[in-house]
Amino acid sequence: MLASLTGLGLSAAAGLNAYIPLLLVGVLARFTDVITLPEPYRWIQSGWALAVVAVLLAAELVLDKVPVVDHVNDTIQTLVRPTVGGVIFAAVTAAERADASTWMQQHPWVGVLLGVVVAGVVHATKATARPLVNVGTVGTGTPVVSAAEDAASLAMSLVAVFLPILVLVVLVFVGWAGFALVRRARRRRRSPAL
Repeated sequence: MLASLTGLGLSAAAGLNAYIPLLLVGVLARFTDVITLPEPYRWIQSGWALAVVAVLLAAELVLDKVPVVDHVNDTIQTLVRPTVGGVIFAAVTAAERADASTWMQQHPWVGVLLGVVVAGVVHATKATARPLVNVGTVGTGTPVVSAAEDAASLAMSLVAVFLPILVLVVLVFVGWAGFALVRRARRRRRSPAL
């Protein structure tokens, strides 16, 4: 179960910023014993993969802070973030043999699908909320929100790797907060302007 929680947490983090959890997993697998990736996923820890991901992360950190450019970036990331979420989920759960579950070992695509869905939902929420932030703050809130998303992605990645049991708590809290924000926005739209 812990490997699946790690996979879920890393996938959720990838929904915010695909390159932070991917780089973290690659660095930890290459330089520590915290994560040992199975053969099909060892490319994640290779020098060239780490270099490419680091460059992509640097570009993402800059582009996502610029109003309007962040929308273009989110459009491009619509394919990248869920894909990375699926790969990371599959890599870490495969590394732990999906918690020794025979069924998961025989159906590894389930892990990939779970990662894609989790990262996709988080990304869709981010991509939907960001235009509201940009319009509501005339673009001044974009760098602040982007930095908060990057920090959340890093924090969730670290929690997923080192304290995976907390992933459930974080995901429940994020789900509740998202539901509350949507509900509040709907109430505002329904109430007549004063």
